[in-house]
Amino acid sequence: MKGRVLIIDDEAEIRRNLTIGLTQEGYSAVACPDGISAIHELNTAREKGVSYDYLVTDIFMPDIDGLKILKVIKIQYPDLPVLVITGFGDEALKLTALSELNTGYLDKPFEIPDLVKALEKLSPGSTAGRSAKAKAEPEMRESATTYITIRITDSARSMDIYKRLYQMEGVQRCEAVRGDFDIIVLAQAHSQEEIKKLKDRIAAMDGVQLASVSDVERPKLDRDVNEFIKIYSQAVKAHGLASSSKQPGTTSYIIVDIDKNAIQQIFTTVYFIDEVVFCDVIENGTKLVGMVTGQGAVGKMPRIIEKLSQIDGVLRVREATVIKLVED
Repeated sequence: MKGRVLIIDDEAEIRRNLTIGLTQEGYSAVACPDGISAIHELNTAREKGVSYDYLVTDIFMPDIDGLKILKVIKIQYPDLPVLVITGFGDEALKLTALSELNTGYLDKPFEIPDLVKALEKLSPGSTAGRSAKAKAEPEMRESATTYITIRITDSARSMDIYKRLYQMEGVQRCEAVRGDFDIIVLAQAHSQEEIKKLKDRIAAMDGVQLASVSDVERPKLDRDVNEFIKIYSQAVKAHGLASSSKQPGTTSYIIVDIDKNAIQQIFTTVYFIDEVVFCDVIENGTKLVGMVTGQGAVGKMPRIIEKLSQIDGVLRVREATVIKLVED
């Protein structure tokens, strides 16, 4: 046997053709339809003591695109040769893929001999070597994070209310928005008791009506997916997730009503959208709140909302567009 190949492609016919073709060429091949199933396959194989000698991955897939998978796989399995295949590539995408060590690139359509030739150009390696684990999170004392949405009942006092909220202790983010409510506050404290005190202070303000109070919850994800997300956030998305300071001027929040039984697929899809800085779970796993950055996101919100609306288990997607009231 020339080696074990893991294939990731969302098109069933391509998976079938590549699996049969590589088998006829003396390889052993396993095909996965998306990034999540491939993550499970790699981890299951590792636990069984089985290694892969090559990864062949498409770029554009429904859950996690191939470049993000490539980034994490190269951290987890630095010796694994990877071949990126795509039918919609350009020079920039090709250069991005080839910037990773021991990675090849092949445009679709291609014949099996082209695929074999591309694999043979890569340096030998496998998943048998040491794989990286997500860094252990430091021990932290009890903390609580909550979203509070607010309607202003006295429009003449809007600016004064916003400024008071913005400067209030425990308020990490405060955004004026256009949508079903007027202001969204992200509150953070050492305990739920402190959150309740903050909520009561806000509720007692003149001209304010609380629309909702929703605690942030830990998403219920499979162990392998959770580990993948931790590594990706540390390696790629940490700059967007690390900031807990107030960030006026972001473009939009998205509020996604979901079937909680589909939370893993929906959460990972939202999380891995490039323009989404963070994604939080609220209301017992029935809603997600995401923050979409202004840079690069202008004009893309309809596309993002359409993509999310097409996911099985998504019931409704709403946008709350941020109104910039305070200069940076």
